[in-house]
Amino acid sequence: MSEALKGPDGALRCPWALSTEDYVTYHDQEWGRPVHGDDALYERLCLEAFQSGLSWITILRRREGFRTAFAGFKITEVATFTDTDKERLLADPGIIRNRAKIEATVANARVLADWSPGELDELIWSYAPDHASRPAPKTLADVPAVTDESTALSKALKKRGIRFVGPTTAYALMQACGLVDDHLADCVARGH
Repeated sequence: MSEALKGPDGALRCPWALSTEDYVTYHDQEWGRPVHGDDALYERLCLEAFQSGLSWITILRRREGFRTAFAGFKITEVATFTDTDKERLLADPGIIRNRAKIEATVANARVLADWSPGELDELIWSYAPDHASRPAPKTLADVPAVTDESTALSKALKKRGIRFVGPTTAYALMQACGLVDDHLADCVARGH
């Protein structure tokens, strides 16, 4: 059933968080906490896209490499990346070297560079469901992979020209950025 499990410190946590120390730290300090700001949300959107088809730990352990390679995920800087930059990225062992995902990251920055400040933040957060309407999941089986809200968010972003953001990726973004709180009911990090 995958209920909350005791961690090394005796506190109950979501089971996925206990496989590595990197996950414990990420789970306790970041996952499910509200993230705001266009650049911060762009970073999470990009990292979730790079994670597609891979385990999150692969991305998490390369996050600093991604930040270095993509100019700290500053939208205005990534929007100026050239074909030479893309080739540099394809040769960078500090990131996932996937041409389609690199192309999407740069293309998305170009789209977002034309948006008003705060527009990405406002759009993403407009799809946050009412927390009171969502019961706390008791087991991992109670946590969805896709919701009506993530499907709508995916469609809205795609309509505005954002690539590599299907409903599952959109939901992972919603979880990671605190739009939903999918920490299990007994998890020490729930509600933080």
